[in-house]
Amino acid sequence: MLKRFLPLLTLIFFAHPSCREKNAGPSEESINELNLKRGEMISCGPPDKEFGSVVFETSCAAAAPDFNLAMELLHSFEYDEAEKVFARIIDKRHDCAMAYWGIAMSNFHPLWSPPSEPELVKGAKAINIAQSIPQKTKREAAYIDAIASFYKDWEKADHHTRCLRFEKGMEKLQSAYPEDKEAAIFYALALDAAADPADKSLSRQKKAGSILTALYAREPNHPGIIHYIIHTFDFPALAALALPAARKYASVAPSSAHALHMPSHIFTRLGLWDECIRSNLASISSARCYAESAGIKGHWDEELHGMDYLVYAYLQKGANGLAKEQCDSLRSFDEVYPSNFKVAYSFASIPSRYVLENRLWDQAARLTFHPARFPWKDHPWESAIIHFTRLLGDVHIGRPDSANSELTELNKIHDQLMAQKDGYKANQVQIQINASEAWIRFKAGDKTAASKLMNLAADMEDATQKHPVTPCEVLPARELLGDLLLEMNSPREALQAYQEDLKNHPNRFNGLYGAGLAAERSGSPELARSYYQQLVDMAGSSKPGRPEIDQARRFLANGSHPNK
Repeated sequence: MLKRFLPLLTLIFFAHPSCREKNAGPSEESINELNLKRGEMISCGPPDKEFGSVVFETSCAAAAPDFNLAMELLHSFEYDEAEKVFARIIDKRHDCAMAYWGIAMSNFHPLWSPPSEPELVKGAKAINIAQSIPQKTKREAAYIDAIASFYKDWEKADHHTRCLRFEKGMEKLQSAYPEDKEAAIFYALALDAAADPADKSLSRQKKAGSILTALYAREPNHPGIIHYIIHTFDFPALAALALPAARKYASVAPSSAHALHMPSHIFTRLGLWDECIRSNLASISSARCYAESAGIKGHWDEELHGMDYLVYAYLQKGANGLAKEQCDSLRSFDEVYPSNFKVAYSFASIPSRYVLENRLWDQAARLTFHPARFPWKDHPWESAIIHFTRLLGDVHIGRPDSANSELTELNKIHDQLMAQKDGYKANQVQIQINASEAWIRFKAGDKTAASKLMNLAADMEDATQKHPVTPCEVLPARELLGDLLLEMNSPREALQAYQEDLKNHPNRFNGLYGAGLAAERSGSPELARSYYQQLVDMAGSSKPGRPEIDQARRFLANGSHPNK
């Protein structure tokens, strides 16, 4: 009798909704293995207008409000908070495939550093679960497959290769669903992620820009569109195109520390220092609020990122007192979460910029690695900044042996980066090596070799782009060439070097002052007056400021330089 009714009982069991829910989706064990970030979402902004507006349709209709919120966070690179919201969806609906896609995307961060091994493991596991869930649309499967191509064979394939795969996957998805604006937005992001820093044509960025600007008119409050426009046009030749977006993004997503900071990328490119300062003061305040609310021991990495741009902007206005306050504050930082390359760069670049731009050569020569407990060995490119700073200090205070010791360290770092197949960072260190050798040769009396090496460094730097996370090279090589030529008593050639550099780095303090000094020494007082006036106008009432400002003011008042 039981055998007779068994098929019917089985049908009833699997047809009942409660039974389907218990048997659908991945196991608790596989979800627990993801080690998802969980907890209440942290927001440090106004409750009525937090992270912009995104509508992303999925088959998990009941989770729509949470999913849209998670997407808003994801588009502003609030990765930890986005993962927490995606995890909340998973806890309610184990079978929501797109929530696992969201976990994988939250661990990708394409325009920052490559994911760490734990992030790659988490992302790969999340995608495996997403692919195993049958309840998803063809469109959702296409989204999942696109990011799956990035995580595939992550142990063997390098980061750039996997970014190229993601680009191809998003291109295919966008072509299949031309009306899906999110597909277009993520395709633009994929183009930016796959862009070659050595490609001076900016072909991928221009393609991404055309996609995003077409969408922006219809979706002015979409955080992804406005955010990626800024990243896409974060280049000297394109930066002006992103200025309207830069001036709007903070009001679209005021609860995101990154959204408050991101406009300063464009302000920096255009030399708009007051706007850059306001942007990063707001971002730093938000980052501190986030760290306190999240219970982070020490400081959050977004705070240091904002400080890097803030110090750079203060220095360009000649506001030494305010820049030093930030440097002194940084010296008190011992712990930062997460401990990543962005943090390493800030720890190295902030004090280096201060001493180099102020030509405090003795302090530069004595610069130390701080914090001492930070894993500097894991960050060779950032460590090179400290060695480069000390080398220039040693050169200028007459310590050639110490300078050559620092040069040896730079060459070791270059070889280490080449062994790691990180050609971009190795090239950045090679620029520092060439510049270092130029100054060492100059101080040794070999002007010909010095000029050749410094020109080579400048040409190499012109042929590549700065890293998207940084406000500027620690010292632009072509500006440093101008400094060298001035010391060689070649003011006309120095003026040309400064003028060329100011095209890529408008309103740089030392560029304007150097151009003014070179013009003056070249017998072009009116041109000198023009550059000195720009310097004085830019500095405003910065106090305590730089002695160069007073010198420029005296020239403008008297028609001559006091040190001439």
